[in-house]
Amino acid sequence: MSSTTEASPNPAGATTGRPRSGGSAAGGAARGRPGGRDLLVALPWIAPALLLIFGVVLFPAGVMFYNSTRDISLSGLDKGSVGFDNYVEVFNFPYFWPIFFRTIVWVVVVVAFTVLISLGLAQILNKAFPGRRLVRLVVIIPWAASVVMTTMVVYYGLEPYFGIINKFLVDIGLVDTPEGYGWTKNPTTAFMWAIIVAIFVSLPFTTYTILAGLATVPSDTLEAARMDGAGPIRTYFTVVLPQLRGALSVAVLINIINVFNSLPILRVMTGSIPGYDADTIMTMIFKYIQNQHKVDVASALSVVAFLIVIVIVAVYVKVVKPTREI
Repeated sequence: MSSTTEASPNPAGATTGRPRSGGSAAGGAARGRPGGRDLLVALPWIAPALLLIFGVVLFPAGVMFYNSTRDISLSGLDKGSVGFDNYVEVFNFPYFWPIFFRTIVWVVVVVAFTVLISLGLAQILNKAFPGRRLVRLVVIIPWAASVVMTTMVVYYGLEPYFGIINKFLVDIGLVDTPEGYGWTKNPTTAFMWAIIVAIFVSLPFTTYTILAGLATVPSDTLEAARMDGAGPIRTYFTVVLPQLRGALSVAVLINIINVFNSLPILRVMTGSIPGYDADTIMTMIFKYIQNQHKVDVASALSVVAFLIVIVIVAVYVKVVKPTREI
């Protein structure tokens, strides 16, 4: 009698391994997947960010791509669609590939030297010494000052006879004649000085990013390395540098994007040089708009530049994996 009245210890469906309809397992799965109601609740909070992304990134990119497929006159009149003819003109331009490779050189050299110098500066500024706070403030100056102003100072400092940088080079014997070398008139030397200026103005951000990374290195880890007999160099490369992975990844990625899209430095340093021997993709876009008034071709080149940046960032993230834990 008792065997027929006792409740079964297993709920229905337990022997088959399938949860009951409307059971806790189904409810948990439903709770794990945000539904339309959850999205509506979250929409007021994420709407400003979505609008900002649409207004600042997606909409301008869409307009840029649309203009790249149009025939736009010098006065700005849209004459209709030309398909991908503007892209054909870009790639058929005789100087496109030299400009493309010069852009790669520009980005690689500036970012590489910026990171290497910043690693040394951050290591020095991380030490305790008298006046450290003042030195840290001085490092910010190139970042706080206008990039155009900094470039103009260097540009006029290289002028023959009265340029202070040129005069210094003459005084120390690196330049033989007082009129100087003509640094800003030669495409190669003007491009070289533009690289130096770009490194100089990129140092503050990169240095402070690495400095922030150094602040997170545990002191007990450094002490353990010293107790194990590791010298300063070995400690830096085996303990400190791996701890800077996150800071370095962010600094390099942002520097790649900023340097690739940099226009003011090259515009000031190489803008007076005729031809295309000192141009990058950004200065070429500027010339298409300012000098030739070809908004449609400039838009096509801008789309190409945008895709190049996307590819570089995607490859960098895939290879470096900046979010991966040490």
